[in-house]
Amino acid sequence: MGEIRLHNTLTNRIEPFVPLHPGEVRMYTCGPTVYDFAHIGNFRTFVFQDILRRFLKSRGFRMMQVMNLTDVDDRIIQNAAAAGVSIREYTEKYAQAFLEDCRALSLETPEHVVRATDHIPDMVALIERLAAKTFTYQSEGSIYYRIAKFPSYGKLSKIDLGGIQAGASARVDVDRYEKADARDFALWKAPKPGEHFWETPIGPGRPGWHIECSAMAMKYLGETLDIHTGGVDLAFPHHENEIAQSEAATGKPFVRTWLHAEHLLIEGEKMSKSLGNFYTLRDLFAKGIKPSTIRFLLASVPYRRQLNFTKDSLTQAASSVERLRNFISRLETGKFPPGTSDSGSARAQLAEEDLEKGLEDDLNTAVALAAIFDLVRDANSSMDRGEFRQGDAAAVLAAMRKFDGIFAVLTDDDAQKLSRLGFHGDERAGMSDAQAEVLVAERQDARKRRDFSRADEIRRRLADSGIIIEDARDGGVRWKRK
Repeated sequence: MGEIRLHNTLTNRIEPFVPLHPGEVRMYTCGPTVYDFAHIGNFRTFVFQDILRRFLKSRGFRMMQVMNLTDVDDRIIQNAAAAGVSIREYTEKYAQAFLEDCRALSLETPEHVVRATDHIPDMVALIERLAAKTFTYQSEGSIYYRIAKFPSYGKLSKIDLGGIQAGASARVDVDRYEKADARDFALWKAPKPGEHFWETPIGPGRPGWHIECSAMAMKYLGETLDIHTGGVDLAFPHHENEIAQSEAATGKPFVRTWLHAEHLLIEGEKMSKSLGNFYTLRDLFAKGIKPSTIRFLLASVPYRRQLNFTKDSLTQAASSVERLRNFISRLETGKFPPGTSDSGSARAQLAEEDLEKGLEDDLNTAVALAAIFDLVRDANSSMDRGEFRQGDAAAVLAAMRKFDGIFAVLTDDDAQKLSRLGFHGDERAGMSDAQAEVLVAERQDARKRRDFSRADEIRRRLADSGIIIEDARDGGVRWKRK
């Protein structure tokens, strides 16, 4: 295996990845603001982060990953007040929905999933450190960060700060920014009439958006992180401000490697509620789209390239997952001549090597997937020609399992996942996988007894439940849901 190389936004170069602490990766991932259900653009980034995490684990690294849930901002406060409920009560629904959505997409749970509102004292302590170093000033009860005092501000996003002067009075006091905003930002915001606030040693109020991530990241991962990930839209101002806060407080580099995922487009256009092309994950589930299809599609395009999410690409993704699952079934249930072929194990080893090479190269998932589909094509051709041997199956299965440890699409558990979320399509009605397996086995026994009427009856029963039987030429059988 070769070295892992990742594109560092900070240096704008692809660099060898070497963690600060040998054998351990400390990674912070920006999670969602839980004011609503997360949309598929969010999940493009979360799937990329999961592929990265799984790949690093496969290379023997111990992961220490923190993901935040931003559960206080302007929108949350306004929506909670309008609903007449507390901030925690309002956000709990969306926080739990996000975690359920993550499980549906087979996203591994980070070691720490942390809420901003559980870490107010940590944020206050960090603001006090910055104040002691004169990086802050107060105005009308709010506390601001003085950007002009941090000379390297802009080093991540490469933004031009020529217009920012020392002591400039321009300030940004909202949680959402215009792209050109590069002004002093709020660390602590004075409460407005009727707005929820915390009583703290620095006064009443609530935290600004950026201080939340700095405080939580350093609490759990230390003052210097190996990796910080997020969507490209977070590079400025959010991540730029995280750097300014953290490095001003500690005097140390905050993050060694910054990774940013590109935007997701819908049919070639930016996703927008005004365009009617805004989709949450649950919108897609309601349309009958399987979690594995969505995960495969979101993982199929390398994270630094824009991903065009289309009906055709969903169809192709579903077909690709089905092809992989059918291949696994053929490997596991097929009866092949004994022994090993000259090329079987070598072909599987080559696929594993190419899979690794793709992921080592800045997580190039397109190359990694090509390696696996080439293996599937060659092995299927070998089986069709009668050249594949029983001894080859173990090596090919091992390569497929290694692939699935990272891409996580081979297990046919979509129906169960959707059912847990309350989605029950016709194709999932009434029959579990275990029940299907029993009937398939009973049908095989009937065929062996030459009781073809019983075998046909079972086939029809399975078909009525949305299950298709495929009889292989070698006498084996595969089944799948429509």
